[in-house]
Amino acid sequence: MRSKLVTVRKVLSRVVAALAATLVVSLLLPVAPASAHGQLATSTPLKGTVVREPLTRLALYFTEKPASNAHFAISGPDGSRVDNGWSYGEPKRLDKPVTEYFMVNGVFEPRLYHTGFPAMVTVAHWPAKGRYTASYLSVASDGEAVRGEVTFDYQGPGTPAPAGWSAPTAGPDPALLAQAEGEGSSSGATGSPVAPTGAAAADPAGATQEQRGGGFPAWLIPALIVVTVAVIVLVAARRRPATRGASTVDRRSAGGTGRGGAATRKSANPTRKSGNRSGGPARRGRR
Repeated sequence: MRSKLVTVRKVLSRVVAALAATLVVSLLLPVAPASAHGQLATSTPLKGTVVREPLTRLALYFTEKPASNAHFAISGPDGSRVDNGWSYGEPKRLDKPVTEYFMVNGVFEPRLYHTGFPAMVTVAHWPAKGRYTASYLSVASDGEAVRGEVTFDYQGPGTPAPAGWSAPTAGPDPALLAQAEGEGSSSGATGSPVAPTGAAAADPAGATQEQRGGGFPAWLIPALIVVTVAVIVLVAARRRPATRGASTVDRRSAGGTGRGGAATRKSANPTRKSGNRSGGPARRGRR
């Protein structure tokens, strides 16, 4: 029973080691890049920063020009909206290029974006200090939804609302929502990017395609993980019989040594007994 428990523990330890090795390999290998396009590159203010002056507009810079029916909203600490429309701004060169990936013939092709295309969202007023959230929803040139939010902390002075102004309540355009709900249906999953209308989309301004050698097949990561696990299992299976054989031989040799020692002791005992018997009559003769 004890030997079975030892065997089970060894098997479990090997399984845990194999899983740990697989996890390490998966973490070291490059992760398959996301194919989202037209993403947010930077913003003013930046996410998580503290704003101490009442800004009149927020700037959200994307890797391509937002859709004309894109939706932007800014909510204050109490959840009420303080945005008052948006407009396009002047593109600017990004301090740090953004890399996006396109699936072309089963391979992710990286493209570097050096230019940011802003959406300037007007802030009507700053009612109170606290956390503000700027949310956005648009559709990229390949038909994928572009959505997210930028949160920051406002610690500047409060400002009054414009005369006759009321908080907006309108949501995204129904056509925009329909396109966003169908995200990925017209994306470049098996070829070049496709525009929402179905026509082939030209590369957005500011995008430069890297060399093809920079991409890698999408199936490469799972294949490498499977091969690594198989190698670990084979190595463990080959070492296991050798260990068992060595332990059996050691036990047998140890058992043989013990028996030999017992035989030696037995053979020594008769010698002592015969010596005693021969010495007995001699002592009697002297008397």
